[in-house]
Amino acid sequence: MSQTKVNDLQAFLAVARERSFTKAAARLGITASALSHTIRTLEERLGVRLLARTTRNVAPTDAGEKLMLAIAPLFEQIAAEVEALGALRDKPRGTIRVTCTDDHIELLLRPMLAGFLRDYPDISLELVVDYGFTNVVEQRFDAGIRLGEAISKDMIAVRIGPDWRLAVVGSPAYFARHGAPATPHALTEYACVNIRHRPSGAIYAWEFEKDGQAFAVKAEGQLVFNSIMHVLNAALDGIGLAYVPEPLLAPYLADGRLVEILADWCPTFQGYHLYYPNRRQATPAFSAFVEALRYRA
Repeated sequence: MSQTKVNDLQAFLAVARERSFTKAAARLGITASALSHTIRTLEERLGVRLLARTTRNVAPTDAGEKLMLAIAPLFEQIAAEVEALGALRDKPRGTIRVTCTDDHIELLLRPMLAGFLRDYPDISLELVVDYGFTNVVEQRFDAGIRLGEAISKDMIAVRIGPDWRLAVVGSPAYFARHGAPATPHALTEYACVNIRHRPSGAIYAWEFEKDGQAFAVKAEGQLVFNSIMHVLNAALDGIGLAYVPEPLLAPYLADGRLVEILADWCPTFQGYHLYYPNRRQATPAFSAFVEALRYRA
C-alpha cells in the first residue's frame, strides 16, 4: 500500500470519528475541501460509499463502519509502537487518558494523585468521568476502570482495589420522619435517590442477596442522578435513601450523619480493575501508572 493510500485511510478515520469534515480537517491540518476530495477519491478507488453525507451530518455507511472497525485498531497499534520506541530513550512522559466514574476518582485515584504527579512531573493524567461504559478502543482512551466481572476477555485487567459492598443509607432525620424498611422489598414505600448510568439506559435496580438468592428492587423516588457522589449528597441532605459503595460512607457513618440499614441483604462485588487492550504496547509512563494503582492486599 502506498503512502498516499495510507494517508487516505487516516483521513477517512478522522472523518468517521469526528462525524464532521470541518472538525476532521482541523485535526489533520488541511482544508475541508481537500479532505472531501480525498474521501471521494478513496471511495472511487474502493468502489463503495464509505460515508453518508447530509447538509448537517456525516456518518459511516455499513461499509464504512466495517472498514473503520477493521483498520482503527491497526493505526492505534502503530501509534502505540512508535510512542513506545520514543519512550525507550526518555524518562516516563506523556499523557494518559482514563475513563472512570467520580467514585473511582475519590476512592482509587485521588489518594495516589499527589504523589504520582510529584514523582513523574512529565506525565499528564486526563481523567474523564463517564458512567456509560465507554469503549476505550473506539474513544482512544489508554485505559478504563470497571468491576472485574464486567471486563471483556480481550482486555488486560489489573486489580486496583479490594472487594466491596453496596450499602443502603439514610440520614437520622429521614429515619425519624419515615422510619426504616425491614426488608429490601419495602423500599418501594420509601423515597429513594436513584442513578442512571447511561443517558438512554434504565435506572439502576438495587441488587440484593439473601441465603444465596439474588434479586433486584426497583426503588422509587423523585430524584435521579448520573453521579454516585450526588446520590450520596442527597442522602446526607435527608432527601431519601441511597445505595452507595460502602468505602465512600466511612466518615459519614462514623460521625452519625448517615445510618446504614439492611446490611445483611447487601452483596459484595469484585474489586475494581484497571483494564486496557491486550495489544497495547506499554510505555514507561503507562507502566508507572499501572504500578502506582496496582492493589496490594
